[in-house]
Amino acid sequence: MGDMDHVIANALLEIVDDYPRWGDIINDANIYNISHLSLGYKVKAIPYDYTATIECLPEPYKPQYNGGIIVNSEFNEGIKGWSTFGNAKIEHKELFGNKYIVAHSRNASHDSLSQEVYLRKDRLYSFSAWLQVSHGEAPVTAVFKTASGFIPAGAIVAEVNCWSMLKGGLTVNVSGLAQLYFESKNTSVEIWVDNISLQPFTEEEWKSYQDQSIEKARKSKVSVQAIDKKGNPIPNAIVSFEQNSQDFPLGCAIDKNILTNQAYQNWFLSRFKYATFGNEMKWASTEYTQWKEDYSVPDAMLRFTSQHGVSVRGHNIFWEDPNYQPQWVKSLSPADLYKAVDRRIYSLVRRYRGKVIAWDVVNENMHFNFYESRLGSNFSSDVYKKTHIIDRQTPLFLNEFNTIEDSRDTTSLPAKYLQRLRDIQKYSGAYNLGIGLESHFHTPNLPFMRAGIDYLGSTNLPIWLTEVDVDGDQPTYLEQVLREGYSHPKVRGIIIWGGWSPNGCYRMCLTDSNFKNLDVGDVVDKLLREWKSSTIVKTDANGFFESSLFHGDYRVKISHPTLINSSLVQSFKVTPTEDDHLRDKTLVLDIE
Repeated sequence: MGDMDHVIANALLEIVDDYPRWGDIINDANIYNISHLSLGYKVKAIPYDYTATIECLPEPYKPQYNGGIIVNSEFNEGIKGWSTFGNAKIEHKELFGNKYIVAHSRNASHDSLSQEVYLRKDRLYSFSAWLQVSHGEAPVTAVFKTASGFIPAGAIVAEVNCWSMLKGGLTVNVSGLAQLYFESKNTSVEIWVDNISLQPFTEEEWKSYQDQSIEKARKSKVSVQAIDKKGNPIPNAIVSFEQNSQDFPLGCAIDKNILTNQAYQNWFLSRFKYATFGNEMKWASTEYTQWKEDYSVPDAMLRFTSQHGVSVRGHNIFWEDPNYQPQWVKSLSPADLYKAVDRRIYSLVRRYRGKVIAWDVVNENMHFNFYESRLGSNFSSDVYKKTHIIDRQTPLFLNEFNTIEDSRDTTSLPAKYLQRLRDIQKYSGAYNLGIGLESHFHTPNLPFMRAGIDYLGSTNLPIWLTEVDVDGDQPTYLEQVLREGYSHPKVRGIIIWGGWSPNGCYRMCLTDSNFKNLDVGDVVDKLLREWKSSTIVKTDANGFFESSLFHGDYRVKISHPTLINSSLVQSFKVTPTEDDHLRDKTLVLDIE
């Protein structure tokens, strides 16, 4: 690209807005890919595509968004727009009418195919591609080489003889040209690529999709009619709705100090009905000294939560991190450790079955292997099996970090997380599994986060964000993460990892020591208010009105001059559509 091309390109960027395929036109002129162009009018924004699959298929799906800003995304025009990256050789092939590119003769992990694109710092990019390898299976990562460094957009474990969908995303800090390529450490495999898509969204578009998803997944339209005791409609009645509780589980971690601190209790109970104990159920807390089990603290905490209608996640049975084991456990022989493990499972799970709504069974076993290194690779699966035998009703979660937080951490990326979950399910026979995504964020990569949930959500297993926090007092980042999680239709619950302690919080405190909100605490309160319905309406001539309400329990008050007591109060519940007894029906407020 010459200097004049850069000038033209930069000028065009100033008018970029909403025309989705202008990138192809510009690319034909050998300038670069531009995501949108507005010429004084608006074009309807492209809706976000939540589609993902965990299956390896004989034929790939069509590229999402028709490829977005990718040129020749289906390879129907040979290798147009594509070149080699590194020292690979690329070849255009066709099988049963499906056209794709093969990168072969690879000697380095990055040897593959490449396309140059222009990325903007004020855009969020959704990425997808279909991949296959020539033999066996191998992890393959999509990477964008930018002026400021290499950005992984996502990864998949590609297989032979079928196509796997890689879904990911990215943002950049600086606008400029970037090279998309694919890499695999297994240089013996050919990388086959097809149906690639890179779709940019503005921040406004991204937020609008969140709002649309919340409207669809977290709310229901309710039609209400007010009638008198003779069945006659009451027109012009004033009806006020006040939501008492929310259906969606949004909670916060707590610790033992809540038992003796009234201010702590008041702060927590005025906001949350779901909790996780930060440390009190962990083995190092309940059996600090061998053979001396002490459940007095978690027992007391469970009594407190039960008295106040707070549901609790069981956290955790085992933690693979060697730094957080009871000291006496570290010196046990494998045989004695096996016995101690069995005793721990039986003691904890039997004691609290029916009292917790979930179990984090083996914590962070993709990053650490304290137990598996001593008791064998089937340790985790064996724990799930034994836990399931004792407690068949409670969902069993695999709790892990960096699955949706950091695309650079290849240890627990969504595809590898799914592999581990499948191994556990196959060995243990436990089918009431759950997906626990810790969600400890530094700088949120929202497209990667959403894509990871899309991918894991295609399992139809319950997904919880189990330990949400950000670095310190970063209210903007926390709001981004909470909105993304709450708006995603596959997320079933969120726990914020901001439990207060006099010794300090893990990474993020919602309040100070006087239980006055910090900035991140104010964000939580703002969202709690936003995700709660409170409205006043007037019935029409037929006594009807319609409103979109968040799922949960409501107190409704009806006022009208014809009422003997001037107003009446009733209660009702709005539930998700698939379970909603109100769907296609009218709630009748029968006023005596």
